[in-house]
Amino acid sequence: MSLTTASHPCRPARVSRLGALRNAISVWRQRRALARLDDRALNDIGLNRTEARREARRPIWDAPETWY
Repeated sequence: MSLTTASHPCRPARVSRLGALRNAISVWRQRRALARLDDRALNDIGLNRTEARREARRPIWDAPETWY
């Protein structure tokens, strides 16, 4: 027996406007929290201060698909 995959590519689910707003707020909160981490905590997650600052300054609409 063989395993088959779908013939169409995976597409992200459509998100309502309210859902999109919730996602944007979530991204904003996560980036604010990242900016507040101390150097020890950043080291634990494999980032340095410069990388964390760069990520925290990104606009809310510029988030990877995997975050949603």
